Amino acid sequence: MADPADLVVTPFRPEVPEAVLADLRERLVRTRLPNQVAGTGWDQGTDRGYLEALLASWRTFDWRAVEARLGAFDQFVTEVDGQRIHFVHQRSPEPDALPLLISHGWPGSVLEFLDVLGPLTDPRSHGGDPADAFHVVAPSLPGYGFSGPTTEPGWHPRRIASAYARLMAALGYDRYGAQGGDWGSIVCANVADLDPAHVAGLHLNFLAVPRPEGADPADLPPADLADLARTAEWRRTGAGYQEIQGTKPQSLGYGLEDSPAGLAAWIVEKFGAWSDGAPDPEASFTREQLLANITLYWVTATATSSTRLYYEMRQAGRAALPQAFVGVPTGVANYPGEVTRTPRSWAEHRYHITHWVEQPRGGHFAAMQVPDLFVADVREFFRTVRAGA
Repeated sequence: MADPADLVVTPFRPEVPEAVLADLRERLVRTRLPNQVAGTGWDQGTDRGYLEALLASWRTFDWRAVEARLGAFDQFVTEVDGQRIHFVHQRSPEPDALPLLISHGWPGSVLEFLDVLGPLTDPRSHGGDPADAFHVVAPSLPGYGFSGPTTEPGWHPRRIASAYARLMAALGYDRYGAQGGDWGSIVCANVADLDPAHVAGLHLNFLAVPRPEGADPADLPPADLADLARTAEWRRTGAGYQEIQGTKPQSLGYGLEDSPAGLAAWIVEKFGAWSDGAPDPEASFTREQLLANITLYWVTATATSSTRLYYEMRQAGRAALPQAFVGVPTGVANYPGEVTRTPRSWAEHRYHITHWVEQPRGGHFAAMQVPDLFVADVREFFRTVRAGA
């Protein structure tokens, strides 16, 4: 690993040019939508009636308010291995806070963490125990948001993890926690595998591992069998996006990058389907939350490069995953609306599980949908590994 001291970290503040926002509004006015077969609702993808209402709201959406809210947190950019990386680095006022690397996935962004950054970094001001404080580092994945598009191949989860480990070292953190969902879970698992001497604990709110050799699903309890059946059904009916993004992301990208309506339809359906209010996205999120996330993809022109991560994962294969048993203490939070749920007995073949929670509500985008449950569980797990922080 290269010397982390060579990283140049520069303050950053989100400021999208007004011309980009004006162009977006003009495109929204000229939207051309396909027909929809009557009565199909969300069965074939994003419902047209819902999308029409979402796009109407988007035309008057206040992106500057989102910029101001995100801009209230300390942000920086650096370059690792030729790739720009944007990150929130919000230090706690508590001197003994534990550094925490937190990573999002697709089709999310750092905006998922807007409601948890305050409680995590300053629990004293949010009704919590100051002993639970964190210094939070929340990067935008390479190819996502203000990290900008990727410009060369090879940015798979393990390479991203290596970059994140260098970033944490450059920030002066010798011991830190790692937390992730979606792609962030795979990235952070790799961080724990690559940098176990410095990772105090790993917390995941998404976990997918293959069936261990010799394991018989028939030996699992009924709840685990129901989870496996649900996962199998999702793979049959809901995972087609993986095939497209994992094989031909560039072809898909022309539509996503040129059409706000196409981008919104592609993303918003996932926020509905991957939450416990499925299929309605606004059963789990506010319209403002959804539009903020979609707008971030649009104004940074990272729709295509974000999907490219699926292609890079397929190209790297097993080399993009942890190469050994992850021995750092690992906590797992299972949310009922999650798309895949792994039996604990299977997960224990790959991770040193010390904390396992079945949450009462929430889904794939837990920090955004149920920030109260997310924060409470992250605090609870990391209490078990704080000694020596």
